[in-house]
Amino acid sequence: MASPGLLTAQSVRIKQARRLATRAFRRKTGRFLVEGPQAVREALEHRELVIEVYAEPELATRHRDLSDLAAAAGVPWIEVNRAAIEALSETVTSQGVVAVCSLVDVQLDQAVRRTAKLVAVGVQVRDPGNVGTLIRTADAAGADAVVLSSESVDPHNPKAVRASVGSISHVPITTDVDLHSAVRAWRDQGLQILAADGYGATDLDTCIDDGTLAKPTVWLFGNEAHGLPDGINAIVDHSVKVPIYGRAESLNLATAAAVCLYASARAHRR
Repeated sequence: MASPGLLTAQSVRIKQARRLATRAFRRKTGRFLVEGPQAVREALEHRELVIEVYAEPELATRHRDLSDLAAAAGVPWIEVNRAAIEALSETVTSQGVVAVCSLVDVQLDQAVRRTAKLVAVGVQVRDPGNVGTLIRTADAAGADAVVLSSESVDPHNPKAVRASVGSISHVPITTDVDLHSAVRAWRDQGLQILAADGYGATDLDTCIDDGTLAKPTVWLFGNEAHGLPDGINAIVDHSVKVPIYGRAESLNLATAAAVCLYASARAHRR
């Protein structure tokens, strides 16, 4: 039986929030869900981002800092029962807290400013876990922005949000970008365009040694199954492969992105 005052899974507010699991409703409302104490904590550090927080009663004791952050930001803290929090959760075992947030994506010129030195681009990336990991990796490497081309998955997808582990609220993100138009704009800004490609004409070691990576750089990372689309070599400055010294056939998207972004980050910090 529900405790008095707690919202239940049948509450209109919970049913409406649950619809944010779909991309169409996220775009219609301009909102998305952030789940779990760490991700909610990161979101609450940006006062303008969080609209409301739904939490089980014991969360205010277990994670007092979360309720304190919400109070300081003037964000409603709404207590719900277990069934309600599970209705909002995309995980097998909910961690007891979900925030409703404003969408974080911005226009291309707001994300990739003229001062940008390192940008990560997902090209037709369809797996939400990979999108979230790309955002997290870019954030960790100090990238200035993450760009997702048209036909890429929505970064506000619940699985992508979880995989970003809070980084979705740290790094500027822009979506549904026409790659050819963007490349022209980036060149005008003085950015070089590198494509991570297992069959690239040059390799990462060479780019490190010859100083290529010291330049302001946009890295393109392709689709999980098919890599970068045909014709990409015609619009990039270099197609770069990560050398494989062992017997592995290839690297997955997330690993290749981590290696390339950190190589650029190190070159910029030298």
